[in-house]
Parts: sequence; C-alpha cells; structure tokens
Amino acid sequence: MLPSDLCHNNLQFDYFSDNFQRFEEDFYEYSDLNIPLTFLTDDLLQTMAKAQTNYFRLIAQKSLDSQDHYFFFRVKSPDENSEIRIYEYIGQRSQMSP
Repeated sequence: MLPSDLCHNNLQFDYFSDNFQRFEEDFYEYSDLNIPLTFLTDDLLQTMAKAQTNYFRLIAQKSLDSQDHYFFFRVKSPDENSEIRIYEYIGQRSQMSP
C-alpha cells in the first residue's frame, strides 16, 4: 500500500449499513473514551490499513469493563474500483483467540 492510498478516501467504513450501526452501538457499549467515534474513524481506518489487519483493539484502560475489546471487519473492494477498501463490521470479542 502506498502512503497516497491513505489520503484519497480509499479507506472507508460501510457507513450506511446496519453493520456500521451495530459497530457504533458495540463501540459505545464498551468505550470509555470522551471522543465521539465520528472523530476516530479516519485514525482507525489508517491504523488497520498500515498494520494490514482487519481489526483494532480498544485497550482495557479505555473500556468501561476494564477488558480489551477487539473489533473485527471484513475488508472488501467494489468491482468498479479495486483501489478502494471498505471495512464492513463483523463483530467484537473481549479476547483475541476464539
């Protein structure tokens, strides 16, 4: 991935889906951050893209139940433009392994 990929809206959540609404609900259920999710989305996308992962971790110190929480996504590219990566929420766990 080139650094320019991170600057041209090539990374997106599926904002207008039920999955994203569920992600918002899950995030706010566990998050003890004073920052609205809206202000974190670009950083979350860039972090996952740079690390080439399909998840991010909300650390225990920033969660309401003092546990780590992992939020998982399916990464897809539309047929019309394979340079775009859309992160579709698939769920969260409080442990990394099943």
